[in-house]
Amino acid sequence: MSARFSLLLSALLVIVPDAFGQGYCNVKRFSTCPCPPPPNYAQPEHWSALPSKNDPADDCPRGLQNNQNDAQADVFFIHPTTYTEEPKTEFIWNQDLRDAGLNKVVDESPIRYQASAFNAAGKIYAPRYRQAHYSVFLTSHKDDKQAALDTAYNDVEQAFLYYLAHWNQGRPIIIASHSQGTIHAARIIKEHILGTPLQQQLVAAYLVGMPVPYDSLPGLPACANDSATGCFLSWSSYERGFVPPYYPLALERAVCVNPISWELNESYIDKSKQMGAVLRPFSNTLPHICDAQVHGGILWITKPKFPGSRFYTNPNYHIGDINLFYLDVRQNALNRVNTFMLHHH
Repeated sequence: MSARFSLLLSALLVIVPDAFGQGYCNVKRFSTCPCPPPPNYAQPEHWSALPSKNDPADDCPRGLQNNQNDAQADVFFIHPTTYTEEPKTEFIWNQDLRDAGLNKVVDESPIRYQASAFNAAGKIYAPRYRQAHYSVFLTSHKDDKQAALDTAYNDVEQAFLYYLAHWNQGRPIIIASHSQGTIHAARIIKEHILGTPLQQQLVAAYLVGMPVPYDSLPGLPACANDSATGCFLSWSSYERGFVPPYYPLALERAVCVNPISWELNESYIDKSKQMGAVLRPFSNTLPHICDAQVHGGILWITKPKFPGSRFYTNPNYHIGDINLFYLDVRQNALNRVNTFMLHHH
């Protein structure tokens, strides 16, 4: 794929190289490299999105409204990997949060194109964090992978604890994440929510774009329908008929919900029932371009047609997990919050 087209298509959504081992991999070991300084979550600049800031999570495609001022719930959103290119500084394993260019990519891709899908349902809190470089998904050194992911997680954990201490005040919470964000979100749920009073505040967790095995969050069921609460959802999207070679590693045991019907069964759902996608330009909604069918632990989609789609030949739709169902996710999150409020008041 030429650089121009892959740019056009990362346009499709979020800049994530596909999971076929393409992408730059760090050659130096984690232990020999410096680590960038940690964030301070008392400072608004260490958040990509806050209800008190003007930020891209407030954006809406034409005809939709940002409802954060009146929202009855909060959304804690953890963004995916955008640190994918060959690092230009010495901080090769984790993002330096002083890197304005990388921060801008986070804001203009996942925050605008993913986090904003939740701005009808809740006030959005999205921390900047020292995300692990994409190399963690390519390296053969498991200890480097773990160390870089732990550095990233420690930030997300500090952000979550800061959010709880200063802003939550007992409000219902949605946890939402994509890709690397989902690795951290699942761990937050395990370490800080399951079996605690906070679990009673959990509307739902949208743990998208990474396999979340059925038994990995004991005490938190998968959401069985479009209005279940106190549960989690996950899906990973691929072109119909394609099963990735790494399927047996974890996807085989993964929870997969259909983001049109919001059910866990394998019924085929026609694109006429899909509310719509938001690709580029962000202002446009594209109704009824995707069908969806759960196939084991993955979501199958017939290749959607959208401007530029003929140049997208990768059967892995990871970058579009949320965008391709943007309007469906938006309505569903609102629906779950409304159901939660009904039952808890």
